[in-house]
Amino acid sequence: MTVWLALIWLIVWTAVPGLELRASIPIGFFKSDVRSALGLPLVVTVCLLANIAVGMLTFWLMGPIERTLRRLAWFDRAIWPMISRAQAKLHPYVEKYGEWGVAIFIGVPLPGTGAYTGAFGSYLLGLDRRKFWIANAVGVLIACVAVTALCVLIDRGAVADDSLLRRIFLNMKTAT
Repeated sequence: MTVWLALIWLIVWTAVPGLELRASIPIGFFKSDVRSALGLPLVVTVCLLANIAVGMLTFWLMGPIERTLRRLAWFDRAIWPMISRAQAKLHPYVEKYGEWGVAIFIGVPLPGTGAYTGAFGSYLLGLDRRKFWIANAVGVLIACVAVTALCVLIDRGAVADDSLLRRIFLNMKTAT
């Protein structure tokens, strides 16, 4: 795999909603052709920067997209409830911790959290763009450190051979 193809591969995986760097960093760690083309420091850096960019771009696009789509009746019936759920998930964090709550929400590497959901919720809650961008960068960095640490532990054999986590991550070698 060429360096450019490996870079594109990681950026595309990072841009997938719900996966983000939670998937792209393990792919970079455990897919040998990506790892050999880029090296681990570049894999982590590319995934981190791409995920930060995903959050910033999503937040920036929310205004024009919302104004356009809210004119459509089907959007209010089918899509707006999903956006409202993202808002409801984020609201307790914002109330308690402000923009640092958004960073924590984005940084928790679990399904339903991340830069996309954080951007949607922050926009809907009226968080200032500058505050969101800082929270997004901090949150993505938290997730990056957590996922990278987990990958290093698995790669170094610190996670039991028969554990579910190890089987999931190491099956990526053959699945992708």
